[in-house]
Amino acid sequence: MTIRGLVPTSLVDYPGEMCTTLFFGGCNLRCPWCHNRELVEEPWALPEIKEEEVYPFLAERQNWIQAVCLTGGEPTLAPGLFDFISNLKKMGFKVKLDTNGTRPRVLSQLLEARLVDYVAMDIKGPPPKYPRAAGAPVEMAAIEASIKLLKQGTSAYEFRTTVIPGLLTEGDLLAMGKWLAGAACYVLQRFVPRENIIAEEYRHLPPGDPQFLRQMAARLEKYFARVEVRD
Repeated sequence: MTIRGLVPTSLVDYPGEMCTTLFFGGCNLRCPWCHNRELVEEPWALPEIKEEEVYPFLAERQNWIQAVCLTGGEPTLAPGLFDFISNLKKMGFKVKLDTNGTRPRVLSQLLEARLVDYVAMDIKGPPPKYPRAAGAPVEMAAIEASIKLLKQGTSAYEFRTTVIPGLLTEGDLLAMGKWLAGAACYVLQRFVPRENIIAEEYRHLPPGDPQFLRQMAARLEKYFARVEVRD
C-alpha cells in the first residue's frame, strides 16, 4: 500500500457521513491544476503510513467514525487495494472511493464485490479537452467504461468537475452535461488557487466564480437527477 496522508476526521469528504480520509501516493495523470502536487509527483518524499497502522487507528474511532474515504493521487493504482478495502468493510466501515476513472477493470471488481458504498469520479473536461485538462494522454475508452459502470447504479456515485477559469467554458460544461446525461449526480467544484498546484501558471489564476457555477448548475439540471455546487 502507498498511503501517504491521513485526515482523522472529515465532514466534507463523504456526503452525509463523518469519515477518516486516506491519501494514496502516485497518479497516472498530471492535471496542471491539481493541488496535491507532492502526492502525485513526489509521493516518496511524504511519510508512509503502513497498512497495519491504519486498522488500529480506525478501530479506536469506530464510535464516531462511520466511513473511510480513499483518495489521492489515484487509489486504484495501489497494489493490495481489494484486500485493504475488504478489511475495512469487515470492520464495519462504509467506503468511498475517489478516482479518475482510468482503471475501469479495478473499479468493476470493486463494484461487483460490493466493496465500495460511494464513488466520486472526476471528469476532467469534454473529450476533446481531456488530455489538456488531465496533463497527460488519456485512454478515453477507459473513461467511458468507468462512466458506464457507475451509471449502472450498483453503488451510490457522483461525477464531479473542477471548473478551471480559462480552461472550461460554458460550452464545455454544456457538452459535458450532454455526455454524462442520465447520471444520478453531477457536482461542479469551484477552483481555488494554491501554492502547491502542479503547474505554476495555475497557481496565479483567479478563483472560480460562484455565481457562474450556480448559473451553470441551473442549466445542467435537465441532464441529471441532481446537480450540486461545491466551494
